[in-house]
Amino acid sequence: MTFTRPSGLRALAYAHQKAIYGLLLSNAAAALQKLAWDPQYVGAQLAILAVLHTWTRAMLDHPHTHLLVTAGGLSADGQQWVHPQNPAFLVPGFALSKIFRGKFKAGLKKLGLFNQVPTSVWQQNWVVHCQHAGSGQKVLDYLGRYVFRIAIANSRIASFQNGQVTFRYRDNRSQQIQHVTLDAQEFIRRFLRHVLPKGFVKVRSYGLWSPQAGDKLQKARSLLAPPKVESCTPAEITLQADSGPQPWLCPHCKIGHLVWVRELLPQRTRGP
Repeated sequence: MTFTRPSGLRALAYAHQKAIYGLLLSNAAAALQKLAWDPQYVGAQLAILAVLHTWTRAMLDHPHTHLLVTAGGLSADGQQWVHPQNPAFLVPGFALSKIFRGKFKAGLKKLGLFNQVPTSVWQQNWVVHCQHAGSGQKVLDYLGRYVFRIAIANSRIASFQNGQVTFRYRDNRSQQIQHVTLDAQEFIRRFLRHVLPKGFVKVRSYGLWSPQAGDKLQKARSLLAPPKVESCTPAEITLQADSGPQPWLCPHCKIGHLVWVRELLPQRTRGP
């Protein structure tokens, strides 16, 4: 999931980075969990990993947060793993964006910054983009690309000549490769806009992945673990010749395969 807020908040966010960026991360996770507790959607506690990004692909200001979320959660009594009620989505995005906006508004009031926000900000739609990320290795690859990404990598810089830097990026709408040429000073200014305050934690864990939910996380893992197969003892395993190319199956569990490497002959021990 990707949570963004209107451009009218950019100046305030840059002036109070620690407060606003922290609010962006925590409110996104809180809004999602609030909706996920509703039994008509999930009715359980999710595991949420939040990552802050502050840039567009052209290195312009665009603070937003990416959330990697489990497709389901642990029930309130901690006894079962609950899947989403609708297989097509986790929670409705339009409702999530309204809750997110409300929580952000309340957070600004608590920080004493609400009066510095243009009125138009609250009249706009706040965008929350939800997309299925996959499972297993696909999610690990996705996570690796987002967690420790910086505003621009060296591989995107095409040239540096006559005091000008040219870099490329992929346009979100057309998906075409575009090139931008900037004076070196402007390039450095854009890059430094995305250096976070000292000590700011840009990757945060919530819900079942929070440090305080260790026991719940272990319970969830045990509920999601595949059933254990009863192990075989050596006396129960009988090797039988197989006429086909398939390897021998364990006669007990019908899952394990015997791969013949070589035979180890008995070794005699020497006396003193």
